[in-house]
Amino acid sequence: MNMNKTPMSERIHIGFFGKRNAGKSSVMNAVTGQDLAVVSEVKGTTTDPVYKSMELLPLGPVVMMDTPGIDDEGELGGLRVRKSYQVLNKTDAAVLVIDSTEGASTEDKALIERIRRKNIPFLVVANKAELTDPSVKDEVKAALSLGEDQILAVSAATGEGINALKEQIAAIAQTEEPEKYLVRDLLCPADVAVLVVPIDSAAPKGRLILPQQQTIRDVLEAGGVSVVVKETELKEALGQFHKKPKIVITDSQAFEQVSADTPDDILLTSFSILFARYKGNLEQAVRGVTALDSLEDGDTVLISEGCTHHRQCDDIGTVKIPRWLREYTGKEIRIETTSGTEFPDDLTKYKLIIHCGGCMLNEREMKYRLSCAADQGVPMTNYGIMIAYVKGILKRSVEVFPEISRLL
Repeated sequence: MNMNKTPMSERIHIGFFGKRNAGKSSVMNAVTGQDLAVVSEVKGTTTDPVYKSMELLPLGPVVMMDTPGIDDEGELGGLRVRKSYQVLNKTDAAVLVIDSTEGASTEDKALIERIRRKNIPFLVVANKAELTDPSVKDEVKAALSLGEDQILAVSAATGEGINALKEQIAAIAQTEEPEKYLVRDLLCPADVAVLVVPIDSAAPKGRLILPQQQTIRDVLEAGGVSVVVKETELKEALGQFHKKPKIVITDSQAFEQVSADTPDDILLTSFSILFARYKGNLEQAVRGVTALDSLEDGDTVLISEGCTHHRQCDDIGTVKIPRWLREYTGKEIRIETTSGTEFPDDLTKYKLIIHCGGCMLNEREMKYRLSCAADQGVPMTNYGIMIAYVKGILKRSVEVFPEISRLL
């Protein structure tokens, strides 16, 4: 992967929603100037969410998301509608496309209410303006209780209003947030950061995984020196430095060995812990991990991953963590797993959620999952923090963040 390419998780996610044949795909294609989505007069052409990473000026790197119709029917249609609603969890800016010849429907109203509850910036597009009277826009505005700046009349067929729509999307999607860092704020120029990267059967061939790439880039942005080693070479490598490294950052699976080989006067943490801080859930994850000590026989734990991948024979989420969990607690724990976009709405059956670092999820979706757990009173932690805790090295691993270390 080119390290200059903005990862999907760091891009603004723009979702296009609406009923079947309202023109969602046509409007999205018109906005981008590309045929990103298949267009057809047949209802239900879009059967699964479609994602496309691209540059959209003046926003920059974005992910455009086309979704199935929110009025789909039947058992399979219901599943497609559910997929559309799931896309909202990662949407930074929503565009509801309405067929001007039909006006606002009950499905449109229900979607707008859900968008409002989630505090997602949104626009409503009255498409097919070339076929209707301009007064239709006012009718839709009144039906959905919209402000003047929340609705536009456009025609994907003629291009009417598309430039204005692009400008409005940029206006609602562009947010000024404080700059966040993975490790840059912990380093001074010329500081050495040693990254420990196991190369085993689960490691991708010929490349580093996204958290490792992003951390290397952040070290470079700090003017620091990034050294990458396998866990088997760490001890020897540390003995060869004339200047002591500032920090060692490890893959969570090698935590125990890396901790033993890293002197106490060198800071130690993991990629997973850095990403938890980056996505704003480090404190919640550290507090949540203590729920391990109250698990009982028969309790159910959810292990959730934000991406999907081919499972190896000693997979971290389905094999290693369940094994470490049972070894630490000594209890007969029930394990359930989810991956990708699948995350249960009802979490009340779980005594603990152990989530991956979330490097493939954007900030909005990660915060949604965290808030779901918090609202339902279910503790939630992540892989790296759980591994460090059961190995007895969590306090050392978060000493780099004193406000978090004080929680332990």
